[in-house]
Amino acid sequence: MTEQGLKDSPDRGETTFCGFRQVPAKEKSKLVGGHFTTVAARYDLMNTLLSFGLHHLWKRTAVRLLGLKPGDWVIDVCGGTADLALLAAQTVGVSGRVVLYDINRAMLEAGRPKVAASSLSETIIYLQGDAQRLSLADASLDAALVGFGIRNLTHPEAGLKEMHRVLKPGGKLMCLEFSTPKTPWFRRLYDLYSFTVIPLAGKIIAGSWGAYTYLPESIRKFALPEELSATLEGLGFSQVRYRRLTNGIAVVHLGVKS
Repeated sequence: MTEQGLKDSPDRGETTFCGFRQVPAKEKSKLVGGHFTTVAARYDLMNTLLSFGLHHLWKRTAVRLLGLKPGDWVIDVCGGTADLALLAAQTVGVSGRVVLYDINRAMLEAGRPKVAASSLSETIIYLQGDAQRLSLADASLDAALVGFGIRNLTHPEAGLKEMHRVLKPGGKLMCLEFSTPKTPWFRRLYDLYSFTVIPLAGKIIAGSWGAYTYLPESIRKFALPEELSATLEGLGFSQVRYRRLTNGIAVVHLGVKS
């Protein structure tokens, strides 16, 4: 069991983990938001460098497994610089819509040039807001996806509950998140890379040691795939399953609203 997991707690005097640090729950969103604002301009570059380009493969695989259809209405929660939104837009096409939803204005703005340069720009709708309180109607969407963002919420379970709320019955969920490699020797190598190379690269290239120290710490504190699956089932998702990618560095979680 991870120490953070997914359990919600009230903000009244409660604490939560922000990486390895325990902070007042009401302060986590500000701290995490500051990290993303600092690195937004270099975010895509850092993702490609630090994952050796694998994040593109992970995202394409995750969206493919979600099984979108032309005409679907989709929300990309914690959508940031729009990688997943653009992939989803390729499938839903001009008859569908992708709501790109993120609380961080700097991240949304960093992704705008990619969207504007795409032939699918008219398919993508921008909304800025809190993923724990989605400003969308109940049962209004065909699919919901989130990539590498749910662990950054103060209350991850609240974000997943909101995604369940806005889905139509039979609507599909995809959550792509980092996890821990399965093979022991690879896990040790990955830990060494995560806690030494990643923060150093973050400092040199993106100008933030803190943001890229938070990254591996937040992964270690997040729920394991089995725990996240149990949470999804508890929220009312059926057909819950997951698929590990690259020995478990990333995991695609899938479910259907009953």
